[in-house]
Amino acid sequence: MKYNMADMYALDLYLSNADKKDYKTAIQNITVPSARHMSLLSWDLYMNSYNERLTNAIKRNEFGQILSYAEHFKWQNNLDLVFSENDYEALIITDKNQKIIWVNDGFTSMTGYSKSYALSKTPRFLQGEQTSIETKKRIKNKIAQDVPFEDVIINHRKDNTTYKCEIKVFPLFGENTTHYLALEKEIK
Repeated sequence: MKYNMADMYALDLYLSNADKKDYKTAIQNITVPSARHMSLLSWDLYMNSYNERLTNAIKRNEFGQILSYAEHFKWQNNLDLVFSENDYEALIITDKNQKIIWVNDGFTSMTGYSKSYALSKTPRFLQGEQTSIETKKRIKNKIAQDVPFEDVIINHRKDNTTYKCEIKVFPLFGENTTHYLALEKEIK
C-alpha cells in the first residue's frame, strides 16, 4: 500500500502521542520497510521498535545474570515475579552485610560510578548531605526485618548532584537470607 506525505505525517503525529498499548497495536498493523528503503518519516517508527527490542534484550541478559547468582547461592525467591511486577533502571546485589557484589550497567548510567568502583562497598557511598537521617534509619530498620520493602531516598551521583531514588529491596534466601537485591529508579 502506498501512503502520501500527509498520511505519513499523520501517522508520525499519532504514534508520538500514543500510549504503549495503542502504539503496539498500530505497529503490528504496519509493514516497516527495510532500512535500506526506509523513508525518513518512517525512521521514528523503526527506532522506537528497535529501542524497545534493545531494552528488552538488555533486561533479559540482566535477569539471566541474576538467575546465575540464584543458582549459585541456591536462592528460593520467585525472581520471575519480582522482575515481572517491578520496573528499574539500576540493579544492585549485596551480601548479608550490604557489601555490593554486582551492579548492572544501569547503575553506572544512573550514578556515574563504575561497576568496579561500587564492588565491595555498601550503597551508603551514594548518600551525602542531602540524604535524610530519618530515611537512612528507616531503611536500616526495614533491612533488619528481613522482608521486602520499598522506600525513596535522596542519593548523590559521582558528580555530587542529587537524585530522588525509589528503591525496592528483596531479601534473597535459601534456608536463610544470604543477599539482597535492590531495584532502583530515579523519580521526579
